[in-house]
Amino acid sequence: MSDNRRYYGGTGDPYSRQGQGIGTGRFKLFLILGLAMAGYQAFKYYTNTQTNPITGEEQRIQWTAEEEIALGLQSAPQMAQQYGGLHPDQRAQAHLDEIGRRLVTNTIAGKAQYPWDFHLLADDQVVNAFALPGGQCFITAALYARLENDDQLAGVMGHEVGHVVYRHGAERMASQGFIQGLIQSVMIGSGGSQSIAQIANMVGQMSSMKYGRDQELQSDDFGVRIMVESGYNPQYLIKVMDILEEASGGNRVPEFQSTHPSPENRREKIKQAIEKYAKK
Repeated sequence: MSDNRRYYGGTGDPYSRQGQGIGTGRFKLFLILGLAMAGYQAFKYYTNTQTNPITGEEQRIQWTAEEEIALGLQSAPQMAQQYGGLHPDQRAQAHLDEIGRRLVTNTIAGKAQYPWDFHLLADDQVVNAFALPGGQCFITAALYARLENDDQLAGVMGHEVGHVVYRHGAERMASQGFIQGLIQSVMIGSGGSQSIAQIANMVGQMSSMKYGRDQELQSDDFGVRIMVESGYNPQYLIKVMDILEEASGGNRVPEFQSTHPSPENRREKIKQAIEKYAKK
């Protein structure tokens, strides 16, 4: 925060714990302000809910679907430029378009009514795929080239479609805003204590990473579902996990320190999803 110096400046600062200290009355004031801010952040977060028309889940989202679509369309060119722009191979792009069309036309994903776009990016070094809110899905040439068949490509793009359908981008923006608001509330309530601020930031980061891991598993599950519904073999999504692990060079941090589940955890959850949707 730009005005942290007000709370923990040098020994001449009347608010400093190292100087004259925070008096009981002033500490109570900070505590009341902090609690009031935390209460406001919680009220704003928990009362802004929408029902996902596809999943039926109540989600804490502050954006409308139309706003998500506009944000995705506006951000897509900038995101593409970060990966060298769009790939010039029109045949490869047409291949990707066909896989994407099949995933969202003949499955439950088609009910989302998003203007789906699938973009092949020119970057041949960074192995990645991602999605923006509103139906904009991307894969780099580096990952595209590593995939061995249409089923694996369908698995990757099905996962990204899952992020869009579950509105994970909008959910994450709302969650991050809530967490940052709580951190600021804690800092004010503690009178600007650096140690408490560090703890609050650490807790916020861990909460955000756990939230991200849950979303990845949710998208894996959805990817399996639409692979089955569109006639692709979901077993190949397990192989995609091998490809991603190989691309990382085996340099993985422990799961609890990552925004993504471990490959072992993802493989197991994918197997469970395959068994679940194969019975339907």
